[in-house]
Amino acid sequence: YTTLFRSVREEMNRANAMEVLMPAVQPAELWQETGRWETFGGQLLTMRDSNDRDYCFGPTHEEVITDLIRNELQSYKQLPVNLYQIQTKFRDEIRPRFGVMRAREFIMKDSYSFHLSQESLQQTYDDMYQAYCRIFDRLGLHYRAVEADTGAIGGSASHEFQVLADSGEDLIFYSDGSDYAANVEQATSLLPQKASTLPKEAMALIDTPNQKTIAEVAEFLQIDSQQIVKTLIVEGEEHPLVALVICGNDELNEIKASKHPLVKSPLCFADEKTILQTLKAPLGSIGPVGLTIPVIADHHALAMSSFICGANQVDKHYQHVAWERDANYQDAYDLREVKEGDSSPDGKGQLKSCRGIEVGHVFQLGDKYAKAMNAAVINEHGQLQTMIMGCYGLGITRVVAAAIEQHHDERGIIWPQNIAPFHLVIIPINGQRSTIVKDCAENLYQQLKAQGYEVLLDDRNERAGVLFADSDLIGIPHRLVIGERNLEQSLIEYKARSSQEIIHIPLAELSHFINEQIPL
Repeated sequence: YTTLFRSVREEMNRANAMEVLMPAVQPAELWQETGRWETFGGQLLTMRDSNDRDYCFGPTHEEVITDLIRNELQSYKQLPVNLYQIQTKFRDEIRPRFGVMRAREFIMKDSYSFHLSQESLQQTYDDMYQAYCRIFDRLGLHYRAVEADTGAIGGSASHEFQVLADSGEDLIFYSDGSDYAANVEQATSLLPQKASTLPKEAMALIDTPNQKTIAEVAEFLQIDSQQIVKTLIVEGEEHPLVALVICGNDELNEIKASKHPLVKSPLCFADEKTILQTLKAPLGSIGPVGLTIPVIADHHALAMSSFICGANQVDKHYQHVAWERDANYQDAYDLREVKEGDSSPDGKGQLKSCRGIEVGHVFQLGDKYAKAMNAAVINEHGQLQTMIMGCYGLGITRVVAAAIEQHHDERGIIWPQNIAPFHLVIIPINGQRSTIVKDCAENLYQQLKAQGYEVLLDDRNERAGVLFADSDLIGIPHRLVIGERNLEQSLIEYKARSSQEIIHIPLAELSHFINEQIPL
């Protein structure tokens, strides 16, 4: 982790962040102030000490850093401030998997900034965004910064940094014609115009015996599912039930839906018994016509000039239904999951998808934690003002795992140079039986170390094939092989891990060659 830590620290310092170290074990009282002791969920590993006091092993440090700042800062003149640490975290994952990709215990770089104005927060947010880009560029990772949901951390603006890999857990949508990219939970497309014409046909009631699903109704009526709307009933915030209407060939994005003020968060679908008692119709027959509960319609559903929907009667559907003429809605909202081929929301290009491994996440937290914990300073007018916060996390162990997923072949790892455990490996062939080979390897090892290279001298008493295979498996970027036959001609064998080509370098030119191949 040496080179990785160095890259992270140098870019954090460049972004004017100061390193601290906070306690890993945190008192329950701090988490209770923000309400997260109860709401963070099963990932919080809790414990009790000999004095019967509750603690948790920190999965994140918003509460601790806010407590530190509220006790140490008094004046606006001390702001803005940006503090970071590199420390072990623990989250009690239900299904830890993929090695260190999703482990309970992991190393994380987390930063927290404090401000009095949104403009100041935005400046630091942009600085940290660029710092993360520089870190991943230095590490040789192919990544995308994508718009993201804030999740359990909370806040407003948020971006994830995703390393692109087929094995990634996250689905990402990006434009093939612009820089737009977003996690599937946040991704949107160019919104269509609301339908402006009414169908000539009047709404008509039709029989659909035993046809309950969109697919069944479409097959029964010999139509495409995109001509039908799907009405989903969820629990509401102000009303017991709320109807969500999307196109029949679309899927509901539950994260988006849960952000609507009328929808209870987290989103919870109503049970069949409640639906039947309240709406007097079973699941599979529900539609927006004549509903007595709030109706939220997706923009794509509203773009349909006419549609088929459940008639709120058993085995019945309506056809030729038009919005506002036959069915009303309370609000238009983006409810659907985007698809490949959708127009990018900026109007530039179409959306494509790929898999990604989340290695970093930046948030604008606003005053969520500072307000809950009374973290305030005296502003320039002599009044107490609550601070606003930014939060910036980077998964150190995840970066390592993501680099392996992105850089490997059938023989093992191919480390990018700036994250490799060693710059190069020296392999002396039969060094135990050849003094000239052993002395050359030792001298070269000391010489390269003195020049600042991280070098592994593999002088084990093993066959050359074993040493080469282990070198490839570990993934050291550069390999030097020393053998008697080549030394007789004053040559050293060089091979890059990412190439099959073997090059013989004159011993006198080796230092210059290495400096060109591995610039420090």
